Amino acid sequence: MNRRARDTRTRTRGALAAMAAALLLGACAGNAPPAPPAPASSAASPLPDTVPTPQGLLLTADFGADTVSFVDPERGTVASVTVGRAPYGMALGADGRAWVATAEGVAVVDTRTRVRVALIPYRTATGPVTDGEYRGGGMGIALSPDGAHAYVGVNVPGTTGVLEVLDTARNEVTAVVPVGRRPFDVDVSADGAEVYVTGHDSFDVTVVAADALRPRRIEVAPYGTEGGLASWLKPHYAVVRPTDGHLLLPFEGERLAVVDPRTGRTRIEPMTADTHQHGAALTPDGRLLVVGTGAVRPGDGKGPSLTVRAPDGAERVYPLQGPHEDVAVSRDGRTAYVTGGHTRDGYWNGITVVDLDTGATRRLAAGARPLGIAVL
Repeated sequence: MNRRARDTRTRTRGALAAMAAALLLGACAGNAPPAPPAPASSAASPLPDTVPTPQGLLLTADFGADTVSFVDPERGTVASVTVGRAPYGMALGADGRAWVATAEGVAVVDTRTRVRVALIPYRTATGPVTDGEYRGGGMGIALSPDGAHAYVGVNVPGTTGVLEVLDTARNEVTAVVPVGRRPFDVDVSADGAEVYVTGHDSFDVTVVAADALRPRRIEVAPYGTEGGLASWLKPHYAVVRPTDGHLLLPFEGERLAVVDPRTGRTRIEPMTADTHQHGAALTPDGRLLVVGTGAVRPGDGKGPSLTVRAPDGAERVYPLQGPHEDVAVSRDGRTAYVTGGHTRDGYWNGITVVDLDTGATRRLAAGARPLGIAVL
């Protein structure tokens, strides 16, 4: 599509978004096409409580339940642990503990014994504990490189969010920093000096110095901010590129925002999937994986997909069956695991396993509307 056609599409999207503002509270509500049927539930036997968790299992945050699920990549769910209402993102520490952002607080799970060892309440009032995309409570979450702190983006419905800093030794909140609206994602620089909070509804990334906890806002809006809360053209998830520390934020399968957090400058690179994009991850060899959730409206973009983008910008786009949300990659970098618990309508209870060399896919029943995912 040429630039004039693309600009026309952008203006049309902005106008439609503005018309919808009175009806929508945020960017990712809407009527997505129904998902294909999920695979039948796995018949795998649960892990005995006395057996340590094997390495190589997947861990999912079950946004449609109050659990995290341990998932065998071949058999499906093999065990679940209650963590708190509507778990969203998760971060996995080198000590085997998983930090899970729920509507009630940050749950700490010992993944070796499959036991929740703590539930740390938020310091910030977030309203009634509820479910759904706009619920208050934790969204994105990340750990410092040394594991001493967890950083969780907390959504406060109707206003700007906060970043809550947790001391992982004491299991308590030690600081609260103002950030943007609906903090979908939280990332940390390789040296642990900065924390990056992606504000979905405020078109920004908040850079927080880990020592002084001073926030600094960088607007990230390659399509502009027309449409406000009702716009679809917002940031969702980011990754930190290890070669230079820049942030990579995909938009609509059309534009990749490359943000230098030191200068605040943003460079735009073209993408090719032409689909509304959410989750992102990096493989060990530096390829960027981006989850495409499907067209925002019928005829306005292509279907769900997984983009595999090489460091030189070359892309392969693998079609997926039904909407998805987030992605993790195997230790050897050859397999991607894409969660089906999309934040919009049309989610499904499972994971798509993608061979990154061939694009071959298979669907695996797992969890309940799984969002966040990690490889144990």
